Amino acid sequence: MFGGIEGLKWFRTRRANARQANAAAEDAERTNQRKQIDWLEQRLAVRDVKVDSLYSEVRKLENEKLQLIEQLNTKELENTLLKIQKCEKRGCADRRPPNEEY
Repeated sequence: MFGGIEGLKWFRTRRANARQANAAAEDAERTNQRKQIDWLEQRLAVRDVKVDSLYSEVRKLENEKLQLIEQLNTKELENTLLKIQKCEKRGCADRRPPNEEY
């Protein structure tokens, strides 16, 4: 008689037991997914910091390059100006090219 009663109890609670097992499996899966998401977020944060540092280094190098280009252009302009003002005949009034000093 107890076997029949226990069988009926098992038959009535088998669905509840199956739902509990499914819920436990889903909870474990969600926990694993949360851990994976946290790991990916940390990895992304580290990558963002690395990318930002690389961009700042690139900007620094670009600024240095622009400064060097500006210095080069200034020197080329000074060189051209000196070539234009080069004296072919020194110390006389008919200097070529004429200079404003004389």
